[in-house]
Amino acid sequence: MTTPVLTIPGLWNSGPQHWQTYWEARHPSFTRVQQRDFDHPDRSEWVANLEMAVTDCDRPPVLAAHSLGCSLVAQWSEDCGGQGVLGAFLVAPSDVEATDYPIEGRTFSYMPLSKLPFPSIVVASANDQYVSIERAKQFAKAWGSRLVIIGDAGHINGASGHGPWPEGEEMLLEFCRSVT
Repeated sequence: MTTPVLTIPGLWNSGPQHWQTYWEARHPSFTRVQQRDFDHPDRSEWVANLEMAVTDCDRPPVLAAHSLGCSLVAQWSEDCGGQGVLGAFLVAPSDVEATDYPIEGRTFSYMPLSKLPFPSIVVASANDQYVSIERAKQFAKAWGSRLVIIGDAGHINGASGHGPWPEGEEMLLEFCRSVT
């Protein structure tokens, strides 16, 4: 795999048992977008850091985002134009507008619903605690993304049993091949 991939964690980062961490260890071309504070996100700072990470890539990357990272990709696209990437693989987008969304993520006060200017896939679970399946469908439609529902998979993270998540890795690699 030589296509650069920027992994974009969400709120609280992605720990050692998260698929993003496993994939980064297996693929030298995968790089995590770092944030100063994953526990208390600052929307404008996170957008600026993603813009810098995209700009610093020597070739256009694919974005592989999880949870609040999906909101970040949509916000970055809206704020910065979404140029310079091949596409986005958006897993378990969290609904920052839900009344029970964690207070720490509230600087992302609304969910951007503009069409993304690059190919994208939204991977969603039917029983995600951070987004209803109806909202995940709405996000995918608004963003112009292909929607893949993988059944009852929780938040598609380490806690829901998706540590290495080889099926997701193969979906991402197939997506990378399709956009290069």
